[in-house]
Formats: sequence, structure tokens, C-alpha cells
Amino acid sequence: MRSILVTGGAGFIGSHTCLELLKNGYYLIVIDSYINSSPKIVQRLNSLFSGSRQSFKEQFKLIKGDIRDKILLESIFKDAINNKMPIEAVIHFAGLKSVEESVFNPSLYWEVNVGGSITLLRIMEQYNCRNIVFSSSATIYNCNCKSPLSEECEIKPINTYGQTKAAVENLLFSLYKNKRMDWRIINLRYFNPVGAHSSGMIGEDPRGEINNLFPYLNRVASGAIKELRIFGNNWPTLDGTGVRDYIHIMDLANAHYLALKYLLKKKNSGFLSLNIGTGKGTSVLELIKTYEEVNSCKIPFIFVDRRPGDVAISFAKNNLATSTLGWKPKRDLSDICRDGWKWEKLNPNGYT
Repeated sequence: MRSILVTGGAGFIGSHTCLELLKNGYYLIVIDSYINSSPKIVQRLNSLFSGSRQSFKEQFKLIKGDIRDKILLESIFKDAINNKMPIEAVIHFAGLKSVEESVFNPSLYWEVNVGGSITLLRIMEQYNCRNIVFSSSATIYNCNCKSPLSEECEIKPINTYGQTKAAVENLLFSLYKNKRMDWRIINLRYFNPVGAHSSGMIGEDPRGEINNLFPYLNRVASGAIKELRIFGNNWPTLDGTGVRDYIHIMDLANAHYLALKYLLKKKNSGFLSLNIGTGKGTSVLELIKTYEEVNSCKIPFIFVDRRPGDVAISFAKNNLATSTLGWKPKRDLSDICRDGWKWEKLNPNGYT
């Protein structure tokens, strides 16, 4: 059984990826500070994991901690070696992720997202672990690039969050270029991860103010929020609302599993950046219409002013990921809406 460290593995994307990795036989050591997550994810994953050959306890260990804590990280790698299961690779999710918050508190984002990554990578080098899948973002692209966005688009983020993601990618590239180290690296550049596991047992549980469209949509459907605010109805799109690439969280989780599998088979150093999106754009009004049809509900909405930094259209060119990893999204917008609403119905207060 191969031992993998997952940073931020109790969060939205991390938890779904952990489930995918568990079902494929990996031993997971998860570190999470619970700033944007909950330790209750352990019980949920345990329930979803039941019936597999290995017991959950033999494959999953959750540690509360921060990736900036050098001593803690060292102890995790040391313990893995002492247990004769040295960590072979890292999937690195841990970090702060609010675009708006990053603008108002940039120093915190640089400290956590970049400083934390530097600490992690130093410890990885120290313990001869040089395989990493990094959780990057399409926010690093120049907002003036025309969709579909390929991996060759100019890197020019317009907010602090995107800048920290680009900085970590640059750092990883520097490590790769040092041929003495033999690093194997994949950056997965997400577009818009949404939905939930089809069971409704795990899903997105945003803390504090909701900044993303889909959790907001769920709260409006449940009646917790009166109406959905749509930022602009005069964009140069078919219906005037912004177009985005919405990818089901389980398809994204599968991309991480395949990226890890690809790295662990690779004998030589390598560096890849891959877009993870459906390759299809969906407008806000199209999303609302599908959500209403699938879930037999009504979503009241109002139009408000555009937000600074938003673009009309953003969706992925994903052929590099499909050809390299053998990955492709299997779930459509209806699945996203159905599974996302099921999570909301079963967990109106999230994991609390």
C-alpha cells in the first residue's frame, strides 16, 4: 500500500479526493487546520468507505495542524518512515482560497499559501519525497485571454489569490529545473468545482460569507437566502450573464487520482500543468434553469452590478489532461445540480 500525504484533505476538494484515493487502495495521511473544514469528515468518509477490503483505520489518518509548522511536518515524515510506510507523494490542497479576502488581506495569503508551500517543499526534499500534485487554479490566467483557455495562455493573475497560486507554480518549476533533485510535479488548474458526492454525505461547507455561486444557489433553494444575486446582465454572451466552466467535484477528484498514478509510474523528472474543466461554458441563467428543472424548485434572482475583475467567458481547453492522464469528465450539469442539492437538503447546517 502506497503512502500519500494530503494537505488540506478535510476540505471540499480534499475530502472528495481522499475518498477516491481510499477506494483505489492508498494509505492516506491527512493534515488540515480545519479553518475551512471539519474533523467530522472522518466519520463521513468512514461510512462511504465501508465494504472495502481494508478497514478504514488502516488506510486513513487525520492530523490537525498547519503546513507552516515545520516541526509537525517533520514528525509526520519521520513517523511514516518509522512505520515502514515512507511518504511517496504529496497532494497539496492546503491554503486560503477566497479571492475577495485575498485582496483585503494579501499578507496573510502570501504567508499561508506561499510560505506554507515553501515549508512543505523543504521538508519533502529533506525526506527524499519529490512527487507532488499541486492544487492550482485557472485564476492565474490573463483575464483578457479568449476561451477556451489552454495551458499556454499568459499567466497574469489580477488578484492576490491567483498571484499566490502562480508563485507556487513558479517555485515548483524552479525545483524541477534543478536536475539534481529529480522532481515529478503536476499542477492541476481547476476551473469551477461544484456539486457533491452522489450520496449527499460530503459536500461544500463554506465558512463565513459565501463567495461562490453554487453554495449561494443551494442556500436560495433551501430558503435560507431570499434571492440569488447575479453580477451583471449585459455581458457579451448569449443571455447577458457570465459563462463559466462548472466541473463536478467527483470528476475533479478522479483527475487527482489519475495525476498521482501518472506521477508514481514516472521514472524521470517531469513538470506538467493541466487544465481541469469540462471544456464547456455554461451561463449563470443556464445553470439556474437546469437547477430548477432537475430539483423541481424555483430560484428567485436579481441582477446587480458587475464585480471588478470578472470576465464574460471563461472555460477550459482540457485536451492535454484527457490525452495525458486518460481522464475525462463523466458527469454533466444535471448531475452537478442534483448532487449539490441533495447535499444541501441532508446537511442544511453543513458538518455542524
